[in-house]
Amino acid sequence: MPDDPTESLWKILDSGRMDQIAPELPLLRMEQDPIHRHKDVLTHTIAVTAKTEPELVVRLAALFHDVGKPKTRRIDDDGVTFRHHEAVGARMVRKRLTALGFDEQLVDDVAELVRMSGRFKGYSDGWSDSAVRRYAREAGPLLGTLNHLIRCDCTTRNARKLAGIQAAMDELEERIADLAEADRIAAERPDMDGGEVMAYLDIPPGPVVGEAVRMLLEIKRTEGQLDRAELEARLDKWWANRGN
Repeated sequence: MPDDPTESLWKILDSGRMDQIAPELPLLRMEQDPIHRHKDVLTHTIAVTAKTEPELVVRLAALFHDVGKPKTRRIDDDGVTFRHHEAVGARMVRKRLTALGFDEQLVDDVAELVRMSGRFKGYSDGWSDSAVRRYAREAGPLLGTLNHLIRCDCTTRNARKLAGIQAAMDELEERIADLAEADRIAAERPDMDGGEVMAYLDIPPGPVVGEAVRMLLEIKRTEGQLDRAELEARLDKWWANRGN
């Protein structure tokens, strides 16, 4: 948990102590294929961990985010691949952290961060608004931590690539905020607008229309969304109680 855990992590790995604590981590020091090259996963993992804030959940998620790669490493026409390593890693980290005695909530949070750690890679292909909403909904209260982990997961020395990834994450976070605001505004609208109220009650524009809309909005706030027949019944009752 120091500001920079790099030296401590290498020390415990090189001493062999990590073999007893979390033997999955030394396995990230995978043999480098001279033909099908890929980044040194262990070095990358430590670099990512060192970039994160000194907070236990995100530090553990960073340390274990690629732990599924040795089990999923394949060499095919696409080169070296690690398909579905996040899902495999999430199961592995859940088992390891439970064995180490961490509490259930922390284990759940770290496993979920590992599971979702690769989700952002598809963003550059173009996400619809529904995909953005789904990402934010699945992340839930871990959204900020997940985004921080994803930002730290970029350890490239290519300045242009690094800037591009950070800009894409900036854009995603802005879209999440904009959609959340749009959803909030939509939730503040009644399910029958002024025009529909006038048509249903057969009344002209005027203050009473605003009263009816405010009444319907209060119903939505307190009871949630109701079907049209129920809304019309409530409107009928309100209208009758006004002596009309």
